[in-house]
Amino acid sequence: MTATMESLIGLVNRIQRACTALGDYGGGDNAFSSLWDALPSVAVVGGQSSGKSSVLESIVGRDFLPRGSGIVTRRPLVLQLQKLDDGQQEYAEFGHMPRRRFTDFGLVRKEIQDETDRITGKTKQISPVPIHLSIYSPNVVNLTLIDLPGLTKVAVEGQAETIVEDIENMVRGYVEKPNCIILAISPANQDIATSDAIKLARDVDPLVVNRSQADINRNIDMIIARRKEREYFATSPDYGHLSSTMGSEYLAKLLSKHLESVIRAKIPSITSLINKSIDELEAEMDHLGRPIAIDAGAQLYTILELCRAFDRIFKEHLDGGRPGGDRIYGVFDNQLPAALRKLPFDRHLSLQNVRKVVSEADGYQPHLIAPEQGYRRLIDGALNYFRGPAEASVDAVHFVLKELVRKSIGETQELKRFPTLQATIAGAAGEALEKFREESKKTVVRLVDMESSYVTVDFFRRLPQEVEKVGNQPPSNVDRYAEGHFRRIGSNVSSYIGMVSETLKSTIPKAVVHCQVREAKQSLLNYFYTQIGRKEGKHLAELLDEDPALMERRQQCAKRLELYKAARDEVDSVAWAR
Repeated sequence: MTATMESLIGLVNRIQRACTALGDYGGGDNAFSSLWDALPSVAVVGGQSSGKSSVLESIVGRDFLPRGSGIVTRRPLVLQLQKLDDGQQEYAEFGHMPRRRFTDFGLVRKEIQDETDRITGKTKQISPVPIHLSIYSPNVVNLTLIDLPGLTKVAVEGQAETIVEDIENMVRGYVEKPNCIILAISPANQDIATSDAIKLARDVDPLVVNRSQADINRNIDMIIARRKEREYFATSPDYGHLSSTMGSEYLAKLLSKHLESVIRAKIPSITSLINKSIDELEAEMDHLGRPIAIDAGAQLYTILELCRAFDRIFKEHLDGGRPGGDRIYGVFDNQLPAALRKLPFDRHLSLQNVRKVVSEADGYQPHLIAPEQGYRRLIDGALNYFRGPAEASVDAVHFVLKELVRKSIGETQELKRFPTLQATIAGAAGEALEKFREESKKTVVRLVDMESSYVTVDFFRRLPQEVEKVGNQPPSNVDRYAEGHFRRIGSNVSSYIGMVSETLKSTIPKAVVHCQVREAKQSLLNYFYTQIGRKEGKHLAELLDEDPALMERRQQCAKRLELYKAARDEVDSVAWAR
């Protein structure tokens, strides 16, 4: 069983109209595959005043095309002919006016002119945007023809200097497609060897005899013109023997049959293109994300889902699933120890400073046994130096966390659609990190202060006693002002500070991780969640305000996907014709 010619050509007609509605009429943006370019078509090519309009009107059997001098056809006209049963009223419909039927073909001519002017203005410029015209009549065969602007050699007044090249490029854009059937029109009084249309065409369809310009001027009826044409070929001594294969009626049947055979042959490749394009478009839609619902509940859900997606990636950075978290370990393993080593303890515990601090601590009464106040002052002064590295560790980890937030937002694919929400999440995360930093600084400074608040006495009890023998005298206290005495005090404090340094080297990272890293993992957006739950619908919509370019891209993809799926269904409906 085979599909009828009507179903195959009608299939292409419907897909062509859908393509034009989408803005796909070949060439232009290569971001998407062009279904239009893959569809078989019959392009009518000829020079200006070559008789293109006469051929088309002869095929239709109606006067309906604009007439005049210069470039009359300034936009491609996709002419779709559909045969009705005998006795039915013929009418025309435009793709841009789908619910209006034209039975007066004089009004059809006027609408073609008006619709051309709507795009090009009342100028002599051209446009690649096609006009779709469907004519339903008992006097036609099922056929689709694309009438193109006439080729010209010179620009006339009111036209751009590039008009000659522009027209040829437009025409070539159609005829160079592998699925294009070229109907090259050349006047009978012109040498075919010099015909611009013939030069562009790969194959030449049979020539026809059309109404002369005088006939057109006298408004000779098309039905009469068709009869005269048949009589001419039937009675001509030169063409009589070919009369059955001459004339516009034969040309229309020949084109229809040829177009039908080309469509039949191309259905597999069209199906392949459609399926491939659907896969690509669905992948693109997944990448762009689906449209956002308009109700507040769905919008809140979307925002929370996006936050969770960001939070998951952020945690992966901290836990090692993604790079970056190791930089926090680097702060504790490298930066903190290096900073501790650089503290100016040598200067603080120099002989000169120890003598000064111990002496000042005694006041006017020198100490009797051990310079306890001197020790405490030296220890307190040394411990104050630990504040710097402790706070610097907090700041370094804070910087790493902020950078990981920035990276995580950039790596959350779904968030890329919503720049406002990105900025809001970044702001909320930044505020949370600042609070964690403040708490962490208080904690590490408290650790340092705790070391100052209580000195580990046992450490000093284990130190050697400061005694020495003088001659045969029993041991006695050393000279409290001897240089060796102050050196031993400095050495003892240095040993204690070394012990504290080792302690802080492990407790500061614990405090920082507890106050900053752990809190960032557990409650980075908790406050934001509380605030977002109180927002009204309009504020939620503001957060989901997408990039206009991305919205336009998704809309284009969605429309094109709808077209291709509809086209797939259309092709499937006639697939049994193969």
